[in-house]
Amino acid sequence: MKLIITIFLLFSPLITFANSSVPANRHIAMQGTAEVLAKPDMAQVSFEVISFKDKSLDAKRDVDNRVNLLLKGLSKYGVKETDVFASSLLTHNDDDMFNVESGTAINAGYVATRTLKVTLRDIEKVNDFIDFALSVKINEVTNIELMSSKAAQLEAEATQGAIENAIVKASELAKAFGAELGQIYSINSNFNRSSYGYGADSFERIVVTGSKVTRNPFEQGRYLQETITFKSSINVVFDLEIK
Repeated sequence: MKLIITIFLLFSPLITFANSSVPANRHIAMQGTAEVLAKPDMAQVSFEVISFKDKSLDAKRDVDNRVNLLLKGLSKYGVKETDVFASSLLTHNDDDMFNVESGTAINAGYVATRTLKVTLRDIEKVNDFIDFALSVKINEVTNIELMSSKAAQLEAEATQGAIENAIVKASELAKAFGAELGQIYSINSNFNRSSYGYGADSFERIVVTGSKVTRNPFEQGRYLQETITFKSSINVVFDLEIK
């Protein structure tokens, strides 16, 4: 058994090299990275609507009424119905109470819930729109995702920056060893991603009980100073030419 393991370890580097995407001749592998920062000009606000009633139908109707009030006020904030995503409505027993003597749950009524995502194409209206949503008894603001209307363009800029970064670093390294870059052998894009402010880790949930807001951490324009970071990474392999 030891002999078999030893033979496998000796040959595994050869197998790895044979399967790798590098040429057999002189070459250099390089990773290029780039970031592009931008100010957000859009936002997607996520809400949750919750209703507690004695009857399931009443809870459903209450949620429907609140959502309809929200939809009726969209035009004031430049929001189209196509910019709204509403999940299916769910209802279930509110059986959080428990009878210790009988060992059974106590049905205290019914809960209806629905989640909404609203995209505002003018970030200046986010604060006012949230105030309006809370005024029509939308219970919770669960997330604010900052966005850019130029996302595709900015992602392309980040990718181009990563390409240029890889070429510059590879050229400098090759020159330091008395060589020059030859033809490109392979290209592999690692990732293209964007990071936005006020995600799940940084946003504090606003909860409404009845008509009273338990906490309102917003200040006018507070989140307008946040930025969006577009990141790109690319791996490339070049042939090397000796001077």
